Amino acid sequence: MQLTGKVAVVTGAGRGLGQAYARALAAAGAAVVVNDLDLDLAEETVAAIRAAGGTAVAEGSAVGSTEAAEAIVATAVEQFGRLDVMVTNAGVLRDRSLLKMEDPDFDLVVETHLRGTFTCGRAAARQFKEQGGGGRLILIGSPAGQRASFGQTGYTASKAGIVGLTRTWAAELQRSGTTVNAVIPVALTRMVATIPALAELVEKAERGEPIPADVRAGGLGTSDDVAPLVVFLASDEAAGITGQAIGAGGDRIAIWSHPTEVVAEVREGGWSADALAEAFPTTFAPHLQDFQQLSQDSGK
Repeated sequence: MQLTGKVAVVTGAGRGLGQAYARALAAAGAAVVVNDLDLDLAEETVAAIRAAGGTAVAEGSAVGSTEAAEAIVATAVEQFGRLDVMVTNAGVLRDRSLLKMEDPDFDLVVETHLRGTFTCGRAAARQFKEQGGGGRLILIGSPAGQRASFGQTGYTASKAGIVGLTRTWAAELQRSGTTVNAVIPVALTRMVATIPALAELVEKAERGEPIPADVRAGGLGTSDDVAPLVVFLASDEAAGITGQAIGAGGDRIAIWSHPTEVVAEVREGGWSADALAEAFPTTFAPHLQDFQQLSQDSGK
């Protein structure tokens, strides 16, 4: 698959999943702006891309503010003349359960993940419009935003919000030819190394050792296993795909469903509390959703 002539931005691309996305986009022929708060890491990623024959520049803004988003997009335009793909990957973790969560930690996570996705997505969409339409917004979600993830109050709120943005922006930007999709990655990165069951596998992945076949079949692999989905969604071949949340991990690709009603009942004159108490055990209770599906393999 070729992305020759396209220009892409990947935020938070100094290491892990973001780095894998940036390298894969460059390998497919795109010129890439490698953003990371740690400019040294961004420069290392750029050096690796150039050593492999690709084209890239580093950018060191801290994702979140409007000014940072506009600076990142401006770098793409100044260096390469345009922008075709925005991958909003940057994020941080401050894991705490509700009763232990402090305001600054919550605010930092939401500022980086959710507000950063909003500001970078808006800046990119404005540039797409100025260029005459088209473009690809690839927003990075997480299984933690799709189901319960104990101890990740700010992270789950942000990642669920990002998938909500995906659906809304897909509707708003469809006429212009811009596609908007969320990638739900599952990968053995440093961010999941704190999960006891995955720590050993993360160490194997960092050493370059093969991941067991049963683990890969279950949807858990390396960052490089997720990157091809990003390349595909950035391509002309994906022009008809928008508004989707697509999971990727190991040997597995999955489409996540959109929320929908599972049962609905109409009662003439409305529902009183007593009527609800009478109807709930038989009419509604059998359809209550399982909220305890913990995201133990979250790709973050």
